[in-house]
Amino acid sequence: MKNSIRIASGQGFWGDLLTAPLAQVSKGHVDYLMLDYLAEVTMSILQKQKNKNPALGYAKDLVQTCEEVLPYLMEKNIKLITNGGGVNPEAAREAVFAVARKLGIKGLKIGIVVGDNLLPRIDDLIADGHVMNNMESGEPLAEVKDKLLSANVYLGAGPVVEALRQGAHIIITGRTTDTGLTLAPMIHEFGWSMDDWDKISAGTVAGHINECGAQASGGNFLGDWKSMPDMANVGFPIIEAYPDGSFIVTKHEGTGGAVTRETVSEQLLYEIGDPEEYITPDCVADFTSIHLEDLGNNRVKVFGITGKPATPFLKLSASYADGYVAFSTLTYAAPEAYEKAQAGDRILRARLNNLGLEFDEIRTEYIGMNACYGPLAKPIEPNEVMMRIGVRSRDYASVERFGKEIAPLILTGPPSVTGFSGGRPRPSEVVAYFPALISKTVVQPKVIVEEV
Repeated sequence: MKNSIRIASGQGFWGDLLTAPLAQVSKGHVDYLMLDYLAEVTMSILQKQKNKNPALGYAKDLVQTCEEVLPYLMEKNIKLITNGGGVNPEAAREAVFAVARKLGIKGLKIGIVVGDNLLPRIDDLIADGHVMNNMESGEPLAEVKDKLLSANVYLGAGPVVEALRQGAHIIITGRTTDTGLTLAPMIHEFGWSMDDWDKISAGTVAGHINECGAQASGGNFLGDWKSMPDMANVGFPIIEAYPDGSFIVTKHEGTGGAVTRETVSEQLLYEIGDPEEYITPDCVADFTSIHLEDLGNNRVKVFGITGKPATPFLKLSASYADGYVAFSTLTYAAPEAYEKAQAGDRILRARLNNLGLEFDEIRTEYIGMNACYGPLAKPIEPNEVMMRIGVRSRDYASVERFGKEIAPLILTGPPSVTGFSGGRPRPSEVVAYFPALISKTVVQPKVIVEEV
């Protein structure tokens, strides 16, 4: 058993800083590189891509990243763990194998984790009595099953641990929890029992800190953000983990940003509901038990974490087609920019109503005035205001006609208008989110390890 391991965060979402993974494996010592690519909406996007082309359905940035980092992984024996397989881990594996062949790398073992995709099984699961009610509305999944675009359960760290046990250098999963990508190497290296709830919870907290990339090392920092140095070269966080469940959050020397008690605290509060019950497939972590100690020099110790047994359920993250949406903008200049923008909105809404168009929602934001703070915005006299208006409807024709009513406002509405570009907005499909719970007993993850 190792005395400690270093797990580097390399991506916090699909579209994060492309230079981060290479920096993490080249600027100092790490044992693992964790790349988190998935969000709820990402799965539906990837599923639509796979429906059009069976060779797609994964985060394509992963291929470019592997071409950059593979030589370092092999030379330094760094293992890569990612959920970038999306809805097609098999295709992602083949793409990475192709990169390895291109680079002349042999002996590379890639493990994939499958079994999270329940879309092909939905009808059978419903027929077997699994209702899968929406966690927010109570609506049964059966009411939207014919419109489903994706349906994936959040798997935990267990299958990743098994892939590591089988000697995989790279592990590509589908919808695995963000926290599980960091927790798995801690379980594997330290020999933790899967029911040692305090240690599993500690690893889960470490994963929560690591999952959003530089958000734990100075990015998006709400405190004294001006004090964050050299953010152009921000260093992503690294978890320095120990067998007793304690760990230190740090980053490579010479990189920008900062790891402090404040930056780590902010990330700990990210997307937290009940802090006493942070529920994952692996445990229920108690965030109120977390202790932080700022050691200085971009090192924050995290310790004292406790947790409770995992629940018998997995979270199902489904998405379905729910109509159409379109957005457009016009910019009004001073004087009286805000009044002009409001008048433009009133005129447009009256014309849409006169046409008898059907909308589930019409929403207007006044950017530069109150788009961020709404009714809490302080009154100002802006130089310009951008009116951004969007409509949503299950009627495609209504959304399409909305797009034809924007440009006429330029000559038939308030004066001093500019900023209309890109032509008429076209309707795009609305993807609605459907969260539900399902018994762990009906989900069978599978680990496959192959070598190039």
